[in-house]
Amino acid sequence: MMGNIPEETTSFVGRQAELARIGRALDDHRLTTLIGTGGVGKTRLAVRAARQAAPRHPDGVWWADLSALHDQVLLIPTVSDAVGLADHSPRMPVDALCEWLADKRLLLVLDSCDHLRHACAHLLGEILTTAPGLTVLATGRQPLGTRGEQRIEVSPLPVEGARDALTLFKDRAATAAPSVTFDGPATASAAETICRDLEGIPLAIELAAANLRRFPLEELAGRVDERFDVLVDESRGSGRHRSLRTTVGWSHELCTPLERLLWARLAPLRGEFDEATAREVCAGGPLTANGVSQALRGLVAKSVVRRDGDRHRMLDTLRDYGRMWLTELGEERAAADRHAASFLGLARRAQAGWAGRDQISWYHRVAEAHLDLCAALDHLLAHDPEGAQELAGLVGFFWTCCGHLSKANDYARRALGVGPSEGPAHTLVLWVLGVTAALQGDCGTALTLGEECTRAAVRDQDEEGILAAAYLSGLTHLLTGDPQAALDEVDRAFRHSMPTPVESVYRLPCHLITVFALTGLGRLDEAADAATLLRTACEAQQECWTRSYADYQLALIALLQGRPEASAAHARSMLAGKHQLHDSFGIALGLDILAAAIAAQGAGAQAARVYGTGQAYWRMVGHPQRGTPELRPVREMCERQARAAVGDAAYQRAFERGQADNAEVGLVAALQGA
Repeated sequence: MMGNIPEETTSFVGRQAELARIGRALDDHRLTTLIGTGGVGKTRLAVRAARQAAPRHPDGVWWADLSALHDQVLLIPTVSDAVGLADHSPRMPVDALCEWLADKRLLLVLDSCDHLRHACAHLLGEILTTAPGLTVLATGRQPLGTRGEQRIEVSPLPVEGARDALTLFKDRAATAAPSVTFDGPATASAAETICRDLEGIPLAIELAAANLRRFPLEELAGRVDERFDVLVDESRGSGRHRSLRTTVGWSHELCTPLERLLWARLAPLRGEFDEATAREVCAGGPLTANGVSQALRGLVAKSVVRRDGDRHRMLDTLRDYGRMWLTELGEERAAADRHAASFLGLARRAQAGWAGRDQISWYHRVAEAHLDLCAALDHLLAHDPEGAQELAGLVGFFWTCCGHLSKANDYARRALGVGPSEGPAHTLVLWVLGVTAALQGDCGTALTLGEECTRAAVRDQDEEGILAAAYLSGLTHLLTGDPQAALDEVDRAFRHSMPTPVESVYRLPCHLITVFALTGLGRLDEAADAATLLRTACEAQQECWTRSYADYQLALIALLQGRPEASAAHARSMLAGKHQLHDSFGIALGLDILAAAIAAQGAGAQAARVYGTGQAYWRMVGHPQRGTPELRPVREMCERQARAAVGDAAYQRAFERGQADNAEVGLVAALQGA
């Protein structure tokens, strides 16, 4: 099954009638919205319904969790990430998304649209118009209000009759307190009372069941009933809203003081987090680092925080409650400061580890922390301009390396607008802008920014900055067809820097520019030697990003030297590395060179299919085929040889098959030689 539907980590209870209704709605309508109060189970229902609908959507089911977005700025990037679009073009993001979805037959799930209701409605108006094969399932507390929307109200679980609420309570009780039984009349009655008083709201039931670790069943029923006697206020909202508020508030009261404080201080975290991050973000005052760990275990035990392995998360309903208490405590600014400092620290450590054996791990940690890094940037832009420049430069380095160009460009521009006008952090932000300009095809701007970066780095006597500027200028010269100028740029930078036993973050890419430039100048033996030395250095450091491009150059050199078997082996090695880094641009380049190598071996149909998969990746990055100029004749040679081997009709069929395949499936087939 293609897609990214969240895994179900607990049992699914009841809802068969609702699932059938949702299934029919998805078949008959372009947009279906599940509407219901907080905690009623909309997300769980959407997960199960999406999984059941998957076979009817050839291009997969793709899930976008909007609960952690605090404004609409990241809505389109979040949806684009969810559907696999890594656009490198300078187009408006909504235009790129519409074009990517135009011919897709997929199900898109937008979960938790409440706080972005109008922005979601506007976006759906755009993409549903331009993508006739698109179906959308949304969840929220209110309808989106768009034309053609099919609305399905999600009610609490039945307390009477099917008694699904009681089944859920018993199931969660078996996890929280396995020794509890429901055989006797008193315990059975107590369980029914709890479910009835909580009106069948799943989140309220799960929170109550978690407290069976602390209270006998009959006492728990009395406490729930007692809380309702005190807190129900007929003048405020519906009973369902009151019952959930009451249960959350009651769970809060049952927490220790330090658990309550941690609950509040966790609110700024947008995504999943580990214990170390919780300690960094939440420790302070009476809550020590060790106290955070202990309180976190308590919140997990009470089902306030969900745990999966070493990752933790808090449901948005409970996060909102924590945020309310954070405001009551007057700690909002302090918590945001700690949050921003923690993720600036993460970016620093990631940059320091980029050129080593943990590169892939650091890349994925940065990717997983995406929303938190954006939140940290937003806070620093408002309160610490110098910190904002540093973070925009550090995280922008990752984003430019692996494809988030629009976001890197946006934050870099904002950081330059508020921060200092000189210094290493300022220079790095200029570098980010330059690399995004080069990769988006604006080479004139990239050359200007490269010159500016060079002057700034020389002024600051920043050796790494000089190397970074040389990489930017060299890359731009390569893209504009001037390999000699690229070679001169990095040679000058190397003369002004001291060799090091371990190749640094910016020294490695400069060596890569040398290899590309020598290839472009036709000095193939020198290029092969330089690429082999570079690959060996990368292997010694267990570095992947640069090594993959060294493999790419070795593949190109071997092909130009008439060694297609060696070329294909290097191309597959390159693709394996880029796949680990989710580098769509690198994958597109690698598939092109692999197709050429396969064609040169006479396997025309296989080459055409790989070439078609490459086209799918070029669409993903929003560009026609890109790369250095010497690649164009290689592509043309690939097509001529493949067509000659199998004939135009067979070539076209194989090409269209590769283009129509899911990109991931096509990549795996190419790697396996299928």
